[in-house]
Amino acid sequence: MSKEVLAPSALSAGNHQANNETTVSSHASVNRRSFLKKSMITGAVATGAGLLAGGIPAFAQETNPASITQGDIDILRFLAAAELLETDLWTQYTELGGVQDSEESGQNGGSPLYTAALQILDQDMPQYIHDNTDDEKSHQAFINAYLQSIGADPVDLTQFATLPGSKATGARNVGRLTNLMNLTVDTSFWTRYRSATQNPDLDTNVKFPLSEVIVNRTAIPRTDADLVGPAHIAPFNIPDHLKAIAFTAGFHFAFIEQGGSSLYPSLAQRVTNVDVLRILLSIGPTETSHFQTWHDKAGNVLTVFDTDPVTGAKVGFRQLTTNQPESLQANLIMPEPCPFMSTKFPACSIIRPTNTTGVAMGAVKALTADGLFIGQSQDFFNTLNALATAADAAVRGF
Repeated sequence: MSKEVLAPSALSAGNHQANNETTVSSHASVNRRSFLKKSMITGAVATGAGLLAGGIPAFAQETNPASITQGDIDILRFLAAAELLETDLWTQYTELGGVQDSEESGQNGGSPLYTAALQILDQDMPQYIHDNTDDEKSHQAFINAYLQSIGADPVDLTQFATLPGSKATGARNVGRLTNLMNLTVDTSFWTRYRSATQNPDLDTNVKFPLSEVIVNRTAIPRTDADLVGPAHIAPFNIPDHLKAIAFTAGFHFAFIEQGGSSLYPSLAQRVTNVDVLRILLSIGPTETSHFQTWHDKAGNVLTVFDTDPVTGAKVGFRQLTTNQPESLQANLIMPEPCPFMSTKFPACSIIRPTNTTGVAMGAVKALTADGLFIGQSQDFFNTLNALATAADAAVRGF
């Protein structure tokens, strides 16, 4: 991505346009009752609790589309794009390492040895991967469906699904939006959530140490060649190279979901309409649930060193379950209380960061630095940046 695309000035929320808060005209309204009935029938919307006697969610009767601002729509469209990207990457993980069943249609039986390597972290990893995939699919389907229900354009990134994926047995031969084979994973979330003294919202210059250094590594087997090799540590039926691939995935899972944990509450502060706010406040906590699960599982890595036979990139994982300081201790997965809003207040256990300024573009920058978009076109970056810029320009109305 060019520096111009992600220039710091693009992160400023100061260039708000007045038309961002113009309301959606009444002619944009569609029959919400009909839409939601259809969505429930097709399984696109999980209605959960709060159904009225007639089976229609309360918000379907109460929402006035004319009260939804352009800023609200821009926020939802960026989140739809983010969820589409998450769906793409989680689908790749599920194809090779998740439970293979009819719920995730079109799977090819997975990669048993890769799955076994992931299960070093936890025996239930295939189920967790499967369910995380299902959740992200439901998020993007719901947000896009809601956008259509209020007469707004949904987000479709299909034209950018051109990246090559894994050629290992179990992976589908289809184009991808994301690249899981050249990842540089920011593992600083590990020490950020264990710090009792630092909050990035109060000090944007604070640097949290990495728990593991993962640079230009694949998180999935690229071909079946990644499934073979020597094993110097138990379990000896799983090559050390494949262990390192699975451990990279374990930390990548947590990195992705901690981003969502911050993104939703950060953007919620810019929302005007109460139903749009409800959407963000209802989906956001599921991202946090995912994050805590993966945060816990990543702590079960073993000490292993590997040099990638294709790229030459080296990685050295250290066991975190024993003989580590509190900043690295594996079982300290609850957010440590830290300064919040002001140092004059007592420390509080919180999601961090949640500063709303430039958060959408910040998410784009983080995913780009992760290597997730290596190989993508400039048109892709232009599209994603435009969605992020519009979301960051939204201003809450009263």
